[in-house]
Amino acid sequence: MDLYGITPSVLIASLMVASVPIMLAAIGELVVEKAGVLNLGVEGMMIMGAICGFATAVETGSPFLGFLGGALGAAALSLIFVLLTQLFLANQVATGLALTLFGLGLSSLIGQGYVGIKPPATGAVPMGPLADIPFAGRVLFSHDWMVYGSIAIVAGVWAVLRYTRAGLILRAVGESHHAAHALGYKVIRIRVFAILFGGAMAGLGGAYVSLVRVPQWTDGITAGAGWIALAIVVFASWKPWRVLIGAYLFGGITVLQLNLQAAGARIPVEYLSMSPYLITILVLVIMSSGRGRASLNAPASLGQNFHASH
Repeated sequence: MDLYGITPSVLIASLMVASVPIMLAAIGELVVEKAGVLNLGVEGMMIMGAICGFATAVETGSPFLGFLGGALGAAALSLIFVLLTQLFLANQVATGLALTLFGLGLSSLIGQGYVGIKPPATGAVPMGPLADIPFAGRVLFSHDWMVYGSIAIVAGVWAVLRYTRAGLILRAVGESHHAAHALGYKVIRIRVFAILFGGAMAGLGGAYVSLVRVPQWTDGITAGAGWIALAIVVFASWKPWRVLIGAYLFGGITVLQLNLQAAGARIPVEYLSMSPYLITILVLVIMSSGRGRASLNAPASLGQNFHASH
């Protein structure tokens, strides 16, 4: 059954691909915020991941090295955030916003020589006869390895936070950094590792945009995906599996509006184009009140700088 000429299996498969960059960036930011740090520089890290990944893949001919380059490039940018907020105790919100602006400008500078170049293809994982199963084959068994990898990363983060000592310590630092410090945990070191992980995940998401989702380089290619990822962390109430659901929801909205445009739906194009961002704003407005934040179980030390002498 098709609606407006849109095949459901193709729509679901497309939303799984569209959700990968947002899912990776959001799960990285969730870990950062679980450690009590608010990094609003996700968009800047994503676009640095996009250009570093694209440039690495083009120069080496390897999509795998491209993803690695994207993760490293964004993690390197997150070191600036580490330096300013964890060592110099700068305001986290202002630093994150500055990081986004810096990332957008630097990526534009690096990317000048890569406009119009096609990156090496990231092929689908060979699933053999499974890919020929009606409906399920198209939906579940026709993707590249990053689609499956993103789900595995979400599962891994959930397992670490829920079942391991490292996850317990990370959550303790996010809830009360002074209590964690009193127990002998290295608060700054834990937060630095969390920020670097968040940067690497944002970089992987950005690299996926430029290597798979839109296999080319143009300025501003992430198109606000980092801000949507930040909204999804709040929407998910800082729970990893809800990040997966939120990413699929926003990915589905994005894909659906593109398909409706292509199918010639009578809804004005402008309304369709702004729908993912409008819903992002609504989610943040609804959930950003003081009582809402408390009921969502936000980490108690979120956004607060830590100094050992306090």
